[in-house]
Amino acid sequence: MHTLTNQAGTGLTVLDVAPSRQESERRIAAVSAGRFRRPVLVLGIDGASVPTRPDSARAPCKGRKGKRAQRARWRGQWRDAKGLRFSLLDGERIVHVRSWHQVHNEAQRGEALKQIKAAGVMPEEPVRRCVVCDGGEWIWKHVQALFPNARQVLDDYHCAQYLHRVAKAHYGASVQALEWVEATMTRLYLGKVGVVLGGLRRMQAQSDEAEKAMANCWDYLNEHRGRTAYQKLRRGGYPLGSGGIESSNKCICHVRLKRSGAWWYEVNSNHLLALRCAKYNGTLDQVFVRSQQRLRETSE
Repeated sequence: MHTLTNQAGTGLTVLDVAPSRQESERRIAAVSAGRFRRPVLVLGIDGASVPTRPDSARAPCKGRKGKRAQRARWRGQWRDAKGLRFSLLDGERIVHVRSWHQVHNEAQRGEALKQIKAAGVMPEEPVRRCVVCDGGEWIWKHVQALFPNARQVLDDYHCAQYLHRVAKAHYGASVQALEWVEATMTRLYLGKVGVVLGGLRRMQAQSDEAEKAMANCWDYLNEHRGRTAYQKLRRGGYPLGSGGIESSNKCICHVRLKRSGAWWYEVNSNHLLALRCAKYNGTLDQVFVRSQQRLRETSE
């Protein structure tokens, strides 16, 4: 099974495991049926920490056979499996369209988005596009370049995290801290991000920790002030949180790779992640068909 998995997963790209444009159009049409406005196609981008081991761990260990196993001399590392997910909103239900998760860097994630954009496998006309992410600068850089017309939403959970840090540092663990966070989130929901920024400027920090938290929160909200119109977004049927990609991270990455005692070589983890993406995208059968054809060609 180990050999078969690596053979089938070798060389797979985001387009190899993605459903066809026709299949995407079919799913969009099913969600659009009976509705007066176009459905929302959501792109979520986020990372999931997975346990990896270095390639040096492949080296044979010294010692005689029959002796008790020695503790491994290599150290594992938690790496970021960057993922993207396209999904449709059907009322309270999320309809999966495609996912792609790999342990790789920012440039490779941007290249995967470019491939999807260039291949035209995602219909644009019959949907309203939306991107929901946290405040990662690299994420919004690619989004702005590839999907400039999509609605951009700052995940409200990550936004609330910054506010809670300010409240904890300034007010401590008190009812006043919770009241301040709730009042501030309400102002953001109503589109009053300028009022929130002004309030942060006027707050008198009681400690260096509070001053730092306020400065970080101000920079964060100011950077994403055009992505926090939550009331307007909610009225338009757009999501306010990144629950879709978080669910994908859990089902595709965490459930399989975060096993007790499991530490993955990066290349093997990417093979398995590609196959799991194919499973959830509905393309696993065609991936194995291509793998069998490739093996027959190499054996001839």
